[in-house]
Amino acid sequence: MNDRLRHPLVAVVVTVIATLPWVFVYLMNSTEALGHVQTVAISGLSVLGASFLLAWGAETAEKDVPRAFAIAVLAILAVAPEYAVDALYAWNAGQGVVGDADLAVANMTGANRILIGLGWSGIALFSIYRAKASGDVAVEHNDGFLTDTVLLDRSIATEVCFLALATLWAFFVPLNGGIDILDMLILVGLYVAYIGIVIRGDPEEEEVHVGVPAYLQKTPASVRIPSVLLLFGYSGFLIFTAVEPFAHGLEDIGVQYGIPEFFMIQWIAPLASESPELIVTAYLVNKARTTAAFNALISSKLNQWTLLIGTLGIVFSISQGAYGVLEFNSTQAAEIWITAAQSFFALAVLINFRISMREAVTLLVLFVSQVGIEYLHIRGTIEFISTYDLLIVYTVIYMLIGGAMFVTRMDDVRTVGRLARANALNEQPVAESD
Repeated sequence: MNDRLRHPLVAVVVTVIATLPWVFVYLMNSTEALGHVQTVAISGLSVLGASFLLAWGAETAEKDVPRAFAIAVLAILAVAPEYAVDALYAWNAGQGVVGDADLAVANMTGANRILIGLGWSGIALFSIYRAKASGDVAVEHNDGFLTDTVLLDRSIATEVCFLALATLWAFFVPLNGGIDILDMLILVGLYVAYIGIVIRGDPEEEEVHVGVPAYLQKTPASVRIPSVLLLFGYSGFLIFTAVEPFAHGLEDIGVQYGIPEFFMIQWIAPLASESPELIVTAYLVNKARTTAAFNALISSKLNQWTLLIGTLGIVFSISQGAYGVLEFNSTQAAEIWITAAQSFFALAVLINFRISMREAVTLLVLFVSQVGIEYLHIRGTIEFISTYDLLIVYTVIYMLIGGAMFVTRMDDVRTVGRLARANALNEQPVAESD
């Protein structure tokens, strides 16, 4: 009996059962009959289950497709709710709803900054903490204060290069007065080019898996491939349908307790919509797969920093029935600049394929302090600085720290360029010592 309960498919069945209450609520269209707490509980449990199903599907898919492509699919599905929420505000803006264009940008920049400020930093710190028990070879222990380091896979050079190009372009987006057709073409084009490169790769040497992925990878392709598609499809359905009610339920609970609605839309809703991605990466770290976890986080940042921005303009134009520029106010322009600056700093951290505890803590402290001061300003507790000026100050801080780091890491910049070029041309990169 105990052996049967340990069978990998039992975990799949239990996880699916945990998601069924939400499926019933969704199919019966009875969400409105639930209170905010019940909605958050049922949809949140579904999101948790979907995250595990998605991770199992991505790990199993690595047997048949390049790992980078499997992770890119995982990243898109995991952040699909963020696209849905942002698309809703962009659509409303196209219908003439005043202020929703600003909400679309605020939600997008909030999601991007959460992914780095909480996601990258938090997963790095969790990886170092877990390595003491898991023996993860991707974590290097060093003497000194906050010097333990996560070692990243050099295969992310392609993602780093494309993220750098998208970050460079993002600084210019506010100068055009909004998100226009040129932004759409450049940013969406970058992501299409990236997918075109990673999909041409060969499946990597098999990694040792355990549990559900190990079981499914041993099955015939006629069983394995449909299983992967089913895991991706069902988890995608759950994420797409459950995260928005989960996010709105959290927003409503926050408003009840006096948290400003704009703050909830910019920070709490994106945090909820990013939760599948964070759960999946934490799951991978727990299995001593830190490299795969960071690959997923970086891939998610790339698709949100390209596809998400680009598609906002497309949705806006479709909504109003004609081409148009998604315009936003000066505060949202500053939000884009600080988001680009944070990405610039994060790139400076990753450029040597390492992230230390010190760098992770710096990312976390800068993010939390800025959001905290902004919240106190919105509540009227802090009045000595405007929101716009606060954003510009932090933009400068990110740029100065990132710029100083890049100056000392120019050899790493050249190495990333060589590796990315080799990946693009499908060549074997020249081996280099660290």
